[in-house]
Amino acid sequence: MILVTGAAGVLGQAVIATLAARGEAVAAVDFAPTIPAAGQRLSFGGIDLADPVATASLLAQLTGSPTAASAPLNGLVNVAGGFIWETVSEGGWASWERMYRINVQTAFEATRLALPALRASRGAIVNVSAAATARAGAGMGAYAAAKSAVSRLTEALAAEELANGVRVNAVMPSVIDTPANRRDMPDADPRRWVTPNEIAEVVAFLLSPAASGVTGALVAVVGRVG
Repeated sequence: MILVTGAAGVLGQAVIATLAARGEAVAAVDFAPTIPAAGQRLSFGGIDLADPVATASLLAQLTGSPTAASAPLNGLVNVAGGFIWETVSEGGWASWERMYRINVQTAFEATRLALPALRASRGAIVNVSAAATARAGAGMGAYAAAKSAVSRLTEALAAEELANGVRVNAVMPSVIDTPANRRDMPDADPRRWVTPNEIAEVVAFLLSPAASGVTGALVAVVGRVG
């Protein structure tokens, strides 16, 4: 079983569909109350992954379910997150806290609580960072800082879990071709952006036995963005 967070979003849906097409059993979780069907076996809506109590309850349900007996948890994809464009002079610390909560804390809590099951299965974790962490542009401070923390979480955890056989990697997308981004950037050329399916294919590879020698990697998936 592979747990995919942020499952109701465009990228989460693409990851679920890609994994399901490869025959993987997927459990989908999101803060949204309803998660569209994309091939998942189980859905858990209305879960605040930044809340350790709610996340612990989710993992207990998942690993203690009858499904877990035939499909133990062997993968976690931390897609849950969000974006804000806000300059320092016009913004406030609340925005930075929110970016950390939805991008970093969700990944931290889901990972920490899933680790016992992933250690037992010698599974893999894939986080979603961002190419914007290389250099933050105007208005990108809060978002880039949060995603930079996701990258550091990935590297530290990969080193910590070497002896336990749990691989930890991250993908770093550029602008993703989504309806929201097309709406917000009408003058841009979306043909240069990376598609959700392209990112999902890399995620699926990093979870697979074909990537058994890869851990602690931050993989740029930037499409045709220079």
